[in-house]
Amino acid sequence: MKCPFCSETDNRVVDSRLSRDEIAIRRRRECLVCGRRFTTFEHVEDIPIMIIKKDGSREGFNREKIRVGILRACEKRNISIHIIEDFLNELERDLRENEEKEIPSRIIGEKIMHRLHELDDVAYVRFASVYREFKDVNDFVSELKQLLDKEENKS
Repeated sequence: MKCPFCSETDNRVVDSRLSRDEIAIRRRRECLVCGRRFTTFEHVEDIPIMIIKKDGSREGFNREKIRVGILRACEKRNISIHIIEDFLNELERDLRENEEKEIPSRIIGEKIMHRLHELDDVAYVRFASVYREFKDVNDFVSELKQLLDKEENKS
């Protein structure tokens, strides 16, 4: 590791710990030549996840795009941002642990809808209306009937 102050490579690690988000190792280093300290972060090199869209095109995984969709579905519902963030972390971890590096958007959409269905039925229907591209009120009614039938079967 090159010192950012004097460009020498002789340094030692003074302290190591996990970063706040626990996805990197934060290392505090001291240059053995100039004596100054600096911080480095060590990350696992990641192969990007590619999403196969409905039209067959490919796009890199974009956590922020998914967050916006979920937040929009959960707007004015009693779902904390912490629950949403935990779900996003879990979803991304699942996708990264998957052997496949190209994942159909359908799989991600279904995972999101399944989780939203567990959390809040209104958020679920909102997300489904965009994800499944509801064309009119009949699509909403059909989805609501399926939701009500599932609830009746639970009772």
